[in-house]
Amino acid sequence: MPAPTGRHRLAPTPAYAYVPPPPPMFTERLDGAACALVRPYVLTPEERRLQRERRRALCLATFGIDVGPRPELIHGGAR
Repeated sequence: MPAPTGRHRLAPTPAYAYVPPPPPMFTERLDGAACALVRPYVLTPEERRLQRERRRALCLATFGIDVGPRPELIHGGAR
């Protein structure tokens, strides 16, 4: 068969492909006593209540029920 010509022929492949060197290995050991145990996900009772209210409002909004702050505060304007 003749060699393919035209627009849809295969592009010539390079003789080699560049392979980046591997990243340096992590050799230091971590000291667990050096960092304090912090749990940012622990909420105060007030934060937990506000989060529960927001989630409830979002759930009810899927059913078309509007709950939330006073009517004058909805969408930043007065009625």
